[in-house]
Amino acid sequence: MSPRITTRSTNRPHEIVERALELSRADGCVVLAGEESTANLRWARNALTTNGVTRGRSVTVIATVDGAEGTASGVVSRSAVTADELEPLVRAAEAAAREAGPAEDAQPLVTGVPHSPHFTDAPAETSPAVFDVFAPALGESFARARAEGRELYGFARHEMVSHYLGTSAGLRLRHDQPTGALELNAKSPDGTRSAWAGRATRDFTDVDPAELDAELARRLAWAARRIELPAGRYETLLPPTAVADLLVYQQWSAGARDAAEGRTVFSRAGGGTRVGEKLCELPLSLRSDPAAPGLECAPFVLTASSGDDASVFDNGLPLGTTEWIRDGVLERLVTTRHSAGLTDLPVAPNTDNLVLDGGGTRSLEEMAAATERGLLLTSLWYIREVDPATLLLTGLTRDGVYLVEKGEVVGEVNNFRFNESPVSLLSRVTEAGRTERTLPREWGDYFTRAAMPPVRVPDFNMSSVSQGV
Repeated sequence: MSPRITTRSTNRPHEIVERALELSRADGCVVLAGEESTANLRWARNALTTNGVTRGRSVTVIATVDGAEGTASGVVSRSAVTADELEPLVRAAEAAAREAGPAEDAQPLVTGVPHSPHFTDAPAETSPAVFDVFAPALGESFARARAEGRELYGFARHEMVSHYLGTSAGLRLRHDQPTGALELNAKSPDGTRSAWAGRATRDFTDVDPAELDAELARRLAWAARRIELPAGRYETLLPPTAVADLLVYQQWSAGARDAAEGRTVFSRAGGGTRVGEKLCELPLSLRSDPAAPGLECAPFVLTASSGDDASVFDNGLPLGTTEWIRDGVLERLVTTRHSAGLTDLPVAPNTDNLVLDGGGTRSLEEMAAATERGLLLTSLWYIREVDPATLLLTGLTRDGVYLVEKGEVVGEVNNFRFNESPVSLLSRVTEAGRTERTLPREWGDYFTRAAMPPVRVPDFNMSSVSQGV
């Protein structure tokens, strides 16, 4: 057992966890402490506008109380908690558990997971130093853009969160999660042309502003010629960022219980789920893996709330590689230990990354060069669900839709509103290119760890014309 903490003046995260567990009078207790630091840069019109560093702490206490009818849980989260403020937090969680009815998802707390070797170490932190190489290179891009007549806007954000997890069942786990994102917009001085590029990164050592600026300059040049096209179905090349936005939403909609109860696109007609069904003709494989290079994430469950696709009772449950789709066949849906029992499917919690492989080797540019006539997208935006039964989504194209003819980009076309289901889209993909790390633009505030290929869809549904830039 870990040593008991008897002083109330300590504020180190692992000691916060130990003190909360010591204070608990519940039958079971789970404590999550997150220590966060964030560094950021923002710029507009080729000049930095703001920069800074923020720090914060959050603590979640999950109390479980056994009763004649079952086990109840109470969850209370607060920010900026010190050791002196812990007892009211623990008592609030216990009171919430006593007032709640039995938890449907109640399970024994997870046991048998080896302690993290660095559980008692100080939290990892980010600082402005993460931009030491990136910032001067960005300044050079500003000068080049200014000289060539375009304006750069955007931001760079780096976050480091140290997660500490302790339970009355003996778990002591810790994970440090770096998360970085860059979004860069280039605009013509009159604002009529706009291009966007984004990158996800762990430490900004692999982000080259000059490369991104050159890409945006090329796209602004394409936009010098404007072509109006009507709504309709077009052969369309979706870049990795657009594929990620669609498949992240699909993954968020892949709960096994909802599917088994007939409420989603993964429900089988007549009852049950579509697990085992072939979803696409190409050998596409979708997986999550906490150890995926460049996409590393927590190798155990961390959750402060319960639902059909997450359970506070599963905190600390080890995560490995999960193949959601293998060679086009649906292999897994998202389950907790509770919903796995309800659906008779394997336990498969969500993991904080997503990788699509199709075996292709061509880049987006090479796929465009092999296109007789089609549209080349930059990104998708304002994605919303229309019909959960088919997972029909609607949204907008943004910051550049280009017409490709005989392997050459011949101009920029108007933006569109689209209506598409990612599940239907996967069934119609005729080519998948080379998988690469990407930043989902729509979901970049919530999900950054993705690797996707560009894909070719012969009949992407542009349902109406949009006047957006």
